[in-house]
Amino acid sequence: MSLFFQFETDFVDSLRCIPMIVRFKLDTCGVKLKLHQWNKFTEADRYQTIETPCSSESEIRTYHDLLHQLVEQRTGETATDLAIDPNSQWNDANTIPESVTQKAKEVGVTIAQSQWAELAPIQRFVLIKLSRSSHENANFLPAVKEFNLG
Repeated sequence: MSLFFQFETDFVDSLRCIPMIVRFKLDTCGVKLKLHQWNKFTEADRYQTIETPCSSESEIRTYHDLLHQLVEQRTGETATDLAIDPNSQWNDANTIPESVTQKAKEVGVTIAQSQWAELAPIQRFVLIKLSRSSHENANFLPAVKEFNLG
């Protein structure tokens, strides 16, 4: 899988927005990174957050510490920690969240449970994030198409 999704191509060249791979890692390590903080990062910093692994317990701790260090160095601010959900919806291959089902219905797509189960956790994460009412949602349908769901 590529580091970026096709629906992100309009901004990944400049990395003006936080890409989904980083957002996924932020939720994994429990750090809130604000866009103004991201925008203070150097290009090297941004690629470091993209490429640094964040899967095992030690990687998650290292990533958490890296973000705190970068935010402090580049902004003088202290990064905010968030609670980590041990039962995150994107790790549940058996249950499609209502927000995803509803958003899919709005765009004329039905996602079968078997399709949901076949998605990688990061793909489920993307659909969950893009289906939330607080999100712009413009990339939900492109993501659905990219993941061959509709």
